Amino acid sequence: MEQREQTVRLWFDMWRKKKDTGIGEVFSPHAVYIESWGPEYHGTDKIRHWFEEWNSRATVLCWDIKQFFHCEEQTIVEWYFQSVQSGGSPEAFDGMTLIRWAPDEKIAFLQEFGCNLKRYDPYANGPEPEFQCEQAPWF
Repeated sequence: MEQREQTVRLWFDMWRKKKDTGIGEVFSPHAVYIESWGPEYHGTDKIRHWFEEWNSRATVLCWDIKQFFHCEEQTIVEWYFQSVQSGGSPEAFDGMTLIRWAPDEKIAFLQEFGCNLKRYDPYANGPEPEFQCEQAPWF
């Protein structure tokens, strides 16, 4: 479990540092990576291209791990993420990542799930729901 957590920490650190310090050591060659808002990347070459391209136009300000859950060949990571696009305002959300590990302990499959930080009770004013009209970022 410790090695798996170190692998996830290495991946998060690469984003905070904007530097590929081991994508090939983190992901198996045919890994699948699915972002919380839809994009999907197949293989380390596509993951590396996305990483480099994204970091040319944005910056991760914070990607903090809250906790890990391990079950056989899977790991779930709970985290908080904040980034800023070039010339934009910082945006943040809570999230979870589902990871399936390959036999060599590299990531074979990774899918992110996001949760908007602007949470509210739609029943705060009575039995009929009042929903906010604002669109959640990235979802």
